[in-house]
Amino acid sequence: MFSPEILAQVFIFGLANGTVIALIALGYTLVYGIVELINFAHGDVFMIGAMLALTLVGALGLTTGAPGTMLALELLGILLACMVFCAVLNVAIERFAYRPLRKAPRLAPFISAIGVSFMLVNVGLFWKGPSPRLFPHLLPSVDLVQATLGTPVSVAFTTKDLFVILLTAPLMVALHLFVGRTRLGKAMRATAQDREAAAMMGIDVNRTIALAFLLGGALAGAGGFIAGLYNNQVHFFMGFRAGLMSFTAAVLGGIGNIIGAVLGGLLIGIISSYSDFYLDPRWTQVVVFGILIVLMIFRPAGLLGESTPDRA
Repeated sequence: MFSPEILAQVFIFGLANGTVIALIALGYTLVYGIVELINFAHGDVFMIGAMLALTLVGALGLTTGAPGTMLALELLGILLACMVFCAVLNVAIERFAYRPLRKAPRLAPFISAIGVSFMLVNVGLFWKGPSPRLFPHLLPSVDLVQATLGTPVSVAFTTKDLFVILLTAPLMVALHLFVGRTRLGKAMRATAQDREAAAMMGIDVNRTIALAFLLGGALAGAGGFIAGLYNNQVHFFMGFRAGLMSFTAAVLGGIGNIIGAVLGGLLIGIISSYSDFYLDPRWTQVVVFGILIVLMIFRPAGLLGESTPDRA
């Protein structure tokens, strides 16, 4: 059970799922870093992205064994559609559910976020029903290690694993570069530091906050598309667990810290994978939150530290 081959295989699976968790965690950390709001509806935006991806796959009639080039182009179109749809959805949520409550006591937007989450869950329930829906196996599952070495091996690193990593890594790097090196990214960082001072310097605070929701929603939509293709299943309640794990990842890495969110997502994915395999999936959340509690006792700001000042 603890052979190096099994440990490596579970690690690969956890790494692939951890990158999806990291994508969702980035949405949490972007929003919290600017408006200090825990957007509990964010995980359900991820779920809506997965539902939309499955709907578009069915509408285009994509099935296992479709021609490679055409399939790649169609999947790219679905990815972009999911990102755009979820980005617009997240901006609409910010505009109508959160912005009117921006100057209200912190409990008001918190309750609003929970209400939006319940609304999206019921949209998913109405959209695809209460039972899990299966994604067609569109990605080839070729063992790259065996294909490279030309001989059977005990550890499998498939094209599906590579697909997840190659698709998520550029998105995370692009976000990091955007926030760190572009003019709009600097506006986001200035708004996170001091909203009033940023407004006095000519920064459109409302537009900057909407941009954070836009980017977070786009990453959640991409995460829903990737999770559906990788795990081949979507469910109306999948956003709850994914959102819980992703928010935990953001806190673990340091809420408001982009690199911390990525690190936290990878760690949560790997820890969850080992817990699912060696213990029981029912114990995974206990293990994850137990580790988080211990870490918060000794490092309250997370592994890399919270990057936003306390405005209380």
